[in-house]
Amino acid sequence: MVATMSSLHTTKPFALSAARPSSILQAFRNLFWTPTRSLFVATNPPKSIPEYPYGPARFYKQSNTGLYGGSRIQFGNKISKGRNKGKTRRTWKPNIRHEELYSEALGKTLKLKVQHRVLRTIKKVGGLDQYLLGDKPARIKELGIFGWNLRWKVMRSKAMKEKFEQERRELELQTAAELESAGLEKIAVPRSTE
Repeated sequence: MVATMSSLHTTKPFALSAARPSSILQAFRNLFWTPTRSLFVATNPPKSIPEYPYGPARFYKQSNTGLYGGSRIQFGNKISKGRNKGKTRRTWKPNIRHEELYSEALGKTLKLKVQHRVLRTIKKVGGLDQYLLGDKPARIKELGIFGWNLRWKVMRSKAMKEKFEQERRELELQTAAELESAGLEKIAVPRSTE
């Protein structure tokens, strides 16, 4: 009976030291509640940047990390026209590209995730800075939270401050300091009594 027991233990017993550390880490990674990659930076910018008026994207959260132009995954049916004449569910995903775009205001090339349609718009308006500085509500909305933060960085750059100062001089507008010294910093607008 001893001989039969020893023959059963001819294989090596399971040992943790023989397992690769990477496989152990991958096994334990699924036990944690927090995700490995956080979107905290994208959805919660620093306090120095004004709050984005439309808030972060709630349904297609990936769009908070690039210039997606308000696009998201769309769902629908593929309708066959042959003998089958049926419907098949399918999805249409945005055409996202990793592009390197040059910002004249920041003076460097930025690696961004950009939807192809947004890339066409950037080329049409004359560059990344002009796209980001568009002031229509539709443009602000399609920028998303990522584009809003990038817009703020462009507006606060030295090159843009000089450009704004030059435009102010051409239009003969007063600076904020000149308005304060004149006592016109807060002008009360009377409400109509309707």
